[in-house]
Amino acid sequence: MRKMLFSSGLALIIAISGISISHASPADFGAAGAEADQEYTLEEMLQYAIEDEFLAQAEYEIIIEEYGLIRPFSNVIRAEGRHISALLPLFEEYDYEIPSNDAKERTVIPDSLEEIFSVGVEAEIKNIEMYKSFLEEELPDDVRRVFENLMRASESHLKAFERSEARNTGGSNMFGGNSQSKGFAFRYGTK
Repeated sequence: MRKMLFSSGLALIIAISGISISHASPADFGAAGAEADQEYTLEEMLQYAIEDEFLAQAEYEIIIEEYGLIRPFSNVIRAEGRHISALLPLFEEYDYEIPSNDAKERTVIPDSLEEIFSVGVEAEIKNIEMYKSFLEEELPDDVRRVFENLMRASESHLKAFERSEARNTGGSNMFGGNSQSKGFAFRYGTK
């Protein structure tokens, strides 16, 4: 409870002060949790993986709700649903409880449209790093196959975000007008 109150308070302070940070939730969720953990059980790996896919899906949903079907978000969001669907049978196979999907509550809003693609790039890099670290572990074949497939998909998403970032930097953006945002939600901050 204290951890949640602290996180909520931190998010409010960040929003008021204008500090750019993307993930004000506890560091035990998704790729951030995996990075902090470093030693994993199979259940923890599956939990971190699905949490990170939940986060990506929530982020892209918010962007699409706000601005419509924008590429690459419109393409990547469909893939996130497939990623979640690929992980779900593993929870059943190994008799693990599926974590609740509270990802929308774990996002913070960047300040501008210019941040969209660079934050997407960073999110995919962290996701790839998470799967790479999991693949260094001893894994059942079915889990290894899913993690390899999800990592390859994230590598593809990374390329799409990098291309979009390259096209949309330098003050202009694909939406026209200035680069001020109504708000976007992402799981990782920008540099």
